[in-house]
Amino acid sequence: MDFQLLVVTVKSDLTEKVVEAAKKVGAPGSTVLPAHGTGITEAKSFFGLDLDISTDVILLLLVKHLVDDVLQAINEAGEFDKPGTGIAFVVPVDKTIGLQPQIPHFNRMLKRH
Repeated sequence: MDFQLLVVTVKSDLTEKVVEAAKKVGAPGSTVLPAHGTGITEAKSFFGLDLDISTDVILLLLVKHLVDDVLQAINEAGEFDKPGTGIAFVVPVDKTIGLQPQIPHFNRMLKRH
């Protein structure tokens, strides 16, 4: 099977919506990591203290044919059309281990497409 890794950075208050949207279109699961980042705009401050807006990194290992559907679903759920919400990108995956228990799910998804 040909896999790709979808990496998503999103504000924490949208993480659950993004993960659920990905699952609805076939993503088998995800890994969510808390993160901090910087962007091209300055952090908001309150009386001189920076307000840390929490961000999550969501990792989704997907069968290649699901990537476009999942990207479309998370784009809507994550409100990526709004500035500062997050980004997503795809990384090719050359090798995997530990996926044997998930192979039946991947096979079902292949039959749907």
